[in-house]
Amino acid sequence: MTTIAYLGTGLLGAAFAEAAAKRGDTVTVWNRSPDKARAVEAFGAKVAATPAEAVRGAHRVHLVLKDDAVVEDVLAQARGGLSPDVVVIDHTTTLPALTAARLDRLNAEGLRYLHCPVFMGPPAARNAQGSMLVSGPQAVFTSVQSELARMTARLEYLGERGDLAAVHKLFGNALIVGLGGTIADVVTMAGASSVDAADAVKLIGMLDLNAMAARIATGMAQRDFTPTFALSMARKDVGLMLQTAAERPMAALPGVAARMDQLIAAGHGGKGTSVLAIDAGN
Repeated sequence: MTTIAYLGTGLLGAAFAEAAAKRGDTVTVWNRSPDKARAVEAFGAKVAATPAEAVRGAHRVHLVLKDDAVVEDVLAQARGGLSPDVVVIDHTTTLPALTAARLDRLNAEGLRYLHCPVFMGPPAARNAQGSMLVSGPQAVFTSVQSELARMTARLEYLGERGDLAAVHKLFGNALIVGLGGTIADVVTMAGASSVDAADAVKLIGMLDLNAMAARIATGMAQRDFTPTFALSMARKDVGLMLQTAAERPMAALPGVAARMDQLIAAGHGGKGTSVLAIDAGN
């Protein structure tokens, strides 16, 4: 049985703490809003009044917080209670540059720290589903690998470079948000066309989106702009989409159209749509 602290018990943090308590771990929680922390008491967690009190005696401390500033503040409050052999696991979605600097600083100070953002919602956290990314010292990761594996269906160690998990988390969230924006535009066009939204999104099941995404991504990564769907033709179709939506606000396609216009003006209209990433080189 492991002694664990969770600092931050919003929806995700509370779900993690609940799952840990149900696995038989000794769990202490803290949250800025005490009511959110007390909600986990029903599962056997103990509520602490301060971060330092919460982490005292813990083998692992999990941070599930809002942003970099809150991470730094809560860590500062907790430092007095941390044991010498504790491992701090930070699940917060943070800025890569600040994350790398924090990881280097804390490990240099002797605090074993890993950045471990996740792709999962509360139900997945309760049931050890979803994915967890990890960046940080290999030896620190190895020491907690089996425990982290109990929290997720997929555990992906990206290496010692401090910002890799943070930047890959943003990659994933960009895909999720971008997909959401595009689907919102489809639903908007459906409304403007008097088509039921449920009928419009049935296309998701008809199209092989995984294969399409893989083909587009490969072209962009390899800078292969061979036209199978020329940018100028794609821009024509995006124009039809915008006209179909009429005056209704759209989430993603207006920005795509503006970028297409820039590239066509620069002479790239005959290239494939992978040319949208022409200026994304390292």
